[in-house]
Amino acid sequence: MLVRIVRMEFRPDFVPTFLANFETNKNAIRHFQGCLHLELLQDADNPAIFTTYSHWQQAQDLDTYRHSELFKSVWAATKIGFAAKPIAFSLYPFIQVS
Repeated sequence: MLVRIVRMEFRPDFVPTFLANFETNKNAIRHFQGCLHLELLQDADNPAIFTTYSHWQQAQDLDTYRHSELFKSVWAATKIGFAAKPIAFSLYPFIQVS
């Protein structure tokens, strides 16, 4: 499994547009092949900062999504509202071996 975290800061006036776009597309993203989980988190101190937290079956599934028409359309509608460069990274769950 791969965990993907994307932190995005928006212009405050753009937040309602972002939330509407997320609401419209969240089910399609959640049902994209390999997506196991998707949630949207809002920063506790700054209501214009959001983080997506998603789980993918494997890295290839995330790559396939990131090259899909769904991603391209969602990202195009999202990035126009950025107030700062987004921060994105992927992680593998840590498995401690004794």
